[in-house]
Amino acid sequence: MTARTAAALLAGMLALVPLAGCSMNSDNVSCSGTSCSVTLTGDGAKADVLGSTLSLGGIKNGTATLGVAGASVSCTQGQSVTAGPLHLTCSTITGNSVTLTASVG
Repeated sequence: MTARTAAALLAGMLALVPLAGCSMNSDNVSCSGTSCSVTLTGDGAKADVLGSTLSLGGIKNGTATLGVAGASVSCTQGQSVTAGPLHLTCSTITGNSVTLTASVG
């Protein structure tokens, strides 16, 4: 392996370090430090966030039902809840999606 190839591989790996806290399964996940912004769209949507799987059970009358580590919680827009190891703040809820902030809580 040449020095140029090694440098390119190292640069690629360093670019992925900020994503280590969260990873994407099927929806949008963006992390900074120990906080992640997540958008789940559609019943059953899932994302791996800070070592836990977060899932959307559904949305009814402006309330999102979420699952984390075997716990089920509901939140409305602007509400904060704790589910398993995560602290969740639901920022936007539409007819079929929820955007929230997750942090280890």
